[in-house]
Amino acid sequence: MATMVMESIGRVFISLQQIRQVPQLLTEAAPSMPGTVTDSEVPAYFRERHVATGYRPLEQSWRYYFLSLFQRHNETINVWTHLLAFLLLLVKLRQFADTVDFVNDRHSWPLLILVLSSLTYSAFSVTAHLLGGKSELCHYLFYFLDYVGVAQYQYGSAVVHFYYAVDETMHRNMQGIFMPAATILSCLSCLGCCYGKYCNHTRPCWVRKVCQVVPSTLAYLWDSGPVAKRLFLWASDDPAVAYHLGQVGFFVSCAFFFTFPLLEHCLPGRCDFVGQSHQVFHVLLSCCTFCQIHASYLDYVHRRQLYTRLHESGDAALFVGFYVVTLVACALITAFMLRKVKHVLDSKSKSK
Repeated sequence: MATMVMESIGRVFISLQQIRQVPQLLTEAAPSMPGTVTDSEVPAYFRERHVATGYRPLEQSWRYYFLSLFQRHNETINVWTHLLAFLLLLVKLRQFADTVDFVNDRHSWPLLILVLSSLTYSAFSVTAHLLGGKSELCHYLFYFLDYVGVAQYQYGSAVVHFYYAVDETMHRNMQGIFMPAATILSCLSCLGCCYGKYCNHTRPCWVRKVCQVVPSTLAYLWDSGPVAKRLFLWASDDPAVAYHLGQVGFFVSCAFFFTFPLLEHCLPGRCDFVGQSHQVFHVLLSCCTFCQIHASYLDYVHRRQLYTRLHESGDAALFVGFYVVTLVACALITAFMLRKVKHVLDSKSKSK
């Protein structure tokens, strides 16, 4: 018994020794990491309005960009906000797994789609903000993936709203139309965002915003139709309605900060590290997502009698199929737009 105890203590001691080496490893890596640069030292398509410093230099090693997770630069907060959201979403999924039978209960599949799409958009956002500064091609590649994440999250929002939040009248009028339209709008959102990013080479900044905001707004308005009607017919005994109100409020707020860089415009030079509108957008979008997931879970639990009557046994599988179609279509859109970007980059390199 004493021997076993001593072996356990030894293993713990070795583990602690290894953990204590982590700061030393990061310190040894830090001297080899270049410092940040100003906006005049990076190409125009990397610059953010009213953010003058904190840019990472281009064409460094992959190791540098991964280790920049622990470096102070103007993307640090953007990375960590969605990285923390991703980890919390994993915890949420683990909690759901204890109470929801995602394998045998088909009616739980829309909820699973929402959680998986939330994990995906968070992970792609982290990747874009962490690695998108390596080169021009990487910038477009990773941000195009970020837009795929946004599009499939929009689809995830549509499916839970139509499956759990819809009432009988809207379901009767929109059945057969709502989810195919949501699929198309999600793909158009991906296309608009990718094209807006592609226009960085030839068009003003506002063109990019219009291409990104307009399709996403149309998708949101369509996807949130069942929730809007639910809020209009507010019922005090509805446990999920307050969370639906929360997700709408958070989304409207984050859409404002995404569209208008208000904070850095009012405080130029003071928001280069923290306080950027896009950072606020990340936080509010994460709050929106968690409100939406919790509202959908409450609907899944408390409105079962309604949605099992409205939706046939094959509807959940059909909506999973639409989700796959959305992912494939967005992947094809990304491949097409990336090909156009590579053509532009090749032309630029040949003209030099």
